Amino acid sequence: MIIACPACSTRYVVPDSAIGLDGRTVRCAKCKHSWFQDGPDAERLADVDIVPVPPPPPEPTAPQPAAVEKPAAPDPAAKPGFTYDDADSGRTGRDGPDFDETAPPYGEVQEDLPPPPEAESEQGPSRFDHAPPFRPRRNVTKLWTWAAALFAVIALGTVAAVNYGGVPEWVPVTRPLFGAAQPDLELAFPVDQQERRTLPNGTEFFGARIIVTNTARESRQIPPILIVLRDQRERQVYSWVVQPPQSNLAPGEELTINEAVTDVPKSAVFADIGWAPR
Repeated sequence: MIIACPACSTRYVVPDSAIGLDGRTVRCAKCKHSWFQDGPDAERLADVDIVPVPPPPPEPTAPQPAAVEKPAAPDPAAKPGFTYDDADSGRTGRDGPDFDETAPPYGEVQEDLPPPPEAESEQGPSRFDHAPPFRPRRNVTKLWTWAAALFAVIALGTVAAVNYGGVPEWVPVTRPLFGAAQPDLELAFPVDQQERRTLPNGTEFFGARIIVTNTARESRQIPPILIVLRDQRERQVYSWVVQPPQSNLAPGEELTINEAVTDVPKSAVFADIGWAPR
């Protein structure tokens, strides 16, 4: 229904149930004026169809569990064992024709029964196991073949590494001071052409002449040359490597190398020469 404030004429839409058939006092939300509002017209309410509300459906009930019959209690006066019917004689129980007087009564353990499968596992493998009780035999020849092949690969790799880069410094073995000899190359180190003196600034000077001759009928490659200085006890006190000014030497050709160094130890007395190790 629609109601209007008598003071400010403000109109409101309210449900009929809020006013009721007898009416009620209401107040305007705008001007705060209060007045008594009559209820809705009874004739207009009579035209409204009232639809009855159906009752709620009944709740389903859970099915009752079926009754379980309890087995009958055994008769304590009955003898142990079971009863069977003999079709020929009609006798049952111990009176039957196939009854064995030597058989133990029901409930006693027979000592001659075979042991259970669990007991067989203590004596050995059971025939009921899902896998055969043995392991596949290893091929010893194949294992030794693989071991020999692996050792050969390691040995060849070690030899190739030593030939290419020499013996490492951390290997505790006695290393040769000079490299392998060159049969077609003659190396001369004249003593009379070696010079040792002290320079005016106090440094030690050493100079020498090296002569390399190719005695082969074809060209040869000249490897690096190592010069070693020793003390009075022939202990090595200084060394350096000399790189030849040319890499190849023609047949019968001779190469002269003049070499000089400073700051050599004062204890150096002897000089030695050879091919530098690889």
